[in-house]
Amino acid sequence: MFRIEMARDPQRYCDGISRRSFVQLGVAGMASVALSDVLRAKELSAAAGLGRKDTSVILIWLDGGPSHIDLYDMKPDAPQECRGPWKPIRTNVAGIEINEKLPRQAKVADKFSIIRSLHTNTPDHFRGAHYMITGRDHKDVFDDGTRRNLAGKYPSIGSIATKMRGARRPGIPPYVSIPFAKSILLSPGYFAGNYLGAQHNPFDVGGDPNADDFKVRHISLPETMSLDRVEDRWALLQNLNQFRRSAERGGSVDRMDRFQQQAYELITGSAAQNAFNIAAEDPHIRDSYGRHTWGQSTLLARRLVEAGATFVTVHLNGWDHHFDIVKKMETFLPQLDAAVAALFEDLDDRGLLDQVLVVVCGEMGRTPKMNRGNAKGLPGRDHWGGAMFCLLGGGGVQGGQILGATTSGGEEVKDRPVSPEDIHQTIYHVLGVDPRISFLDLAGRPTPVLDNGRVIHELL
Repeated sequence: MFRIEMARDPQRYCDGISRRSFVQLGVAGMASVALSDVLRAKELSAAAGLGRKDTSVILIWLDGGPSHIDLYDMKPDAPQECRGPWKPIRTNVAGIEINEKLPRQAKVADKFSIIRSLHTNTPDHFRGAHYMITGRDHKDVFDDGTRRNLAGKYPSIGSIATKMRGARRPGIPPYVSIPFAKSILLSPGYFAGNYLGAQHNPFDVGGDPNADDFKVRHISLPETMSLDRVEDRWALLQNLNQFRRSAERGGSVDRMDRFQQQAYELITGSAAQNAFNIAAEDPHIRDSYGRHTWGQSTLLARRLVEAGATFVTVHLNGWDHHFDIVKKMETFLPQLDAAVAALFEDLDDRGLLDQVLVVVCGEMGRTPKMNRGNAKGLPGRDHWGGAMFCLLGGGGVQGGQILGATTSGGEEVKDRPVSPEDIHQTIYHVLGVDPRISFLDLAGRPTPVLDNGRVIHELL
């Protein structure tokens, strides 16, 4: 196994594996990859007219469940306790209105579309997040409160997409999470590869891109390791592999060789280090995204897909507003507005909008009627799975559209219902991945990527 010792990191995720070394972890798990399955899946994708596309995805994950009524599906004619304190404003697309605290997004609404009829029918954080991120609604796993905190049963959409596609450029991690991989307090949670193997977990940046001392773990050599020593070990490894190939004609050695090559390029090459070097970005661009964690994380996501990453998640935490929703939204909405609007503007200016699909969503919506603040005297909204939103733009998605509708109070879907599986089908279509393929689960059973759903052709 190709192994470069990194500085000790005591952090352990729910699988019990230390993330001390990305290289060590990735190469160790590579032996479990079924290369024949990947090649067969790619052949199916090609046969279905889904050839390799130079596309990528940025998923902006609003962890905790954002209120659909208070962002992109406002109900100004509903009673006060339902419509909330904010007013809708017009966008640059006739007939589309969003929260008045999102003025910059209102100016670029022609670059994205809003799904107002998404639903999971579950008010549970864990089940909802698992459903949205993996495309699997397995309530039997989550209904028992003693088992609901499981890290996940199925691989995430990012894991499957990047297993199939890999990175779009050499020397760049294909699947990255900024500032960290987390869903509902679980790391990497439902963003993990699960039965695909830990090597398909996202590369966890593990730091705040807005910090002056921002530094990414695992892409630079430790002080005790020189480049000459790495190259010496690499040469030795290559000789050993050549010897092993003469004794083994199966695919496992070749598979490990490829992953080792990727790990070597990540550590010794300049591509990833340049992409992660957000300090090199134009200060005016940095300002446009907002000099805060959310803004700079979103900017870093743009740098990574531009450099060749295939799937990047941006974790924006804190949307579980059971009380004091007004104060929290007054802080959150301007930051979200700057990050999302700047991303669309930036991608468009760089000629990347058709190649990068931006997805903004969380695991649920919020109750149409505001509560009394759970004895705190500061009103909020509770969990709601009957209606929620998803914003999509770029990557071939037509902007300036509204898909679906909810009832007058935002309680439930009344027109063109959309499921998480439909979102997944659409993302796979943009990436050129055929979701009809199957992979072996931990019990050795062939398991399809998705059981249900269809591509949302109205948006393409």
